[in-house]
Amino acid sequence: MIQRLLFDLDNTLYSARFGLEEKVAQRIIQYAAQYLRLSPEETAALRKKGETRYGTTLEWLIAEKGFADIEDYYRAVHPKNEADTLPPDPELRSFLEALPCPKAILTNSNREHADLVLGKLGLEGLFTHIFDIRWNGFKGKPRPEVFLRALDTLGTKPEDTLFVDDYPRYAEGFLAIGGKGVLLDEFDEHPDYPHPRIRKLEEVTRFLEWGASG
Repeated sequence: MIQRLLFDLDNTLYSARFGLEEKVAQRIIQYAAQYLRLSPEETAALRKKGETRYGTTLEWLIAEKGFADIEDYYRAVHPKNEADTLPPDPELRSFLEALPCPKAILTNSNREHADLVLGKLGLEGLFTHIFDIRWNGFKGKPRPEVFLRALDTLGTKPEDTLFVDDYPRYAEGFLAIGGKGVLLDEFDEHPDYPHPRIRKLEEVTRFLEWGASG
């Protein structure tokens, strides 16, 4: 039986159709290209490889490229107006309020971004914890220690926790530690994904009794 719900933030608590995360990715590439003195195309290719070794672009830049100005990076990739396209979502708030389990957020973004997004959506006060990249020492999903540290703080076990994310490797990372990981695949981009998958966040209710009979 599920005792805790853990959600990703971007493209999970709001639809990818708003383009917010896509624009963040563009700003990340622009910033990294300027730092590395490479073209955006070259940077994008390197970034893709780097992110297979690390959870985030920032972690890759720190570990392999000698990058250190973390706060400047966040100011560039998360400007104050970045979430202006997000409308309040009272229906989502009502849905989340009705869920029977305590809820938390685990995001590879920083806390300022998380607070901004939640404020735009009208979801403030619904989550017991917001675990951001800074809280995790700039280590990101899908590192096992990132998941386990959050769960330890929540006082719950992987097998009692349902985690929802829109990245397959992050959902699989939670499954790998014995948790209940579900992929939110809004546009059916991963039809061959071999593990639990949903198209709408509201479908998580199907999994609230996951493991109850086994």
